[in-house]
Amino acid sequence: MHMRKVAVIASASGNGKTTLGCELALRIGVPFIELDALAHGPGWVETPDDVLRARVEPIVASDGWVIDGAYQHKLGDLVLDAADVVVWLDLPIRVWLPRLARRTWRRIHGREQLWNGNTESFATAIWGRESLIVWAFRMHFRRRREWPQSLSHLRVVRLTTSGEVERFLAEASAATAA
Repeated sequence: MHMRKVAVIASASGNGKTTLGCELALRIGVPFIELDALAHGPGWVETPDDVLRARVEPIVASDGWVIDGAYQHKLGDLVLDAADVVVWLDLPIRVWLPRLARRTWRRIHGREQLWNGNTESFATAIWGRESLIVWAFRMHFRRRREWPQSLSHLRVVRLTTSGEVERFLAEASAATAA
């Protein structure tokens, strides 16, 4: 499978999008780009849509990349349409929820800095309609319902188990070595 430009998307936070993206980029020898780092400025201020698009357009026009995320609400199909393949991580809740909880706890407890000096807090992770956990559940069900149709015109690899993720990475390594 030819892969030089790969968009990695996920049904919900905690599916392993960044982990897979970093590893895949390393294996196929292209840069890894995390859209969250471009979209969230200091103090969690969102990058204006036109500025984000101006940052992403030269990236998607380059020879190769693995991009973590698609930011369709800000970029439309810019990233997805430019990709040779879209990798959709769609792991079960029993897999991603414990991962998300561990990651969030680690980030909060360790005051881990994310993009541009931002940190997570208990308030943003757990409470309210916009909390990370509530958002992850909402997106999981919405994306599973909507993406099969809305992504049907793209070359999509939907990975639904950890074993499928490992096989995908092994195949990517083998294809690159060939």
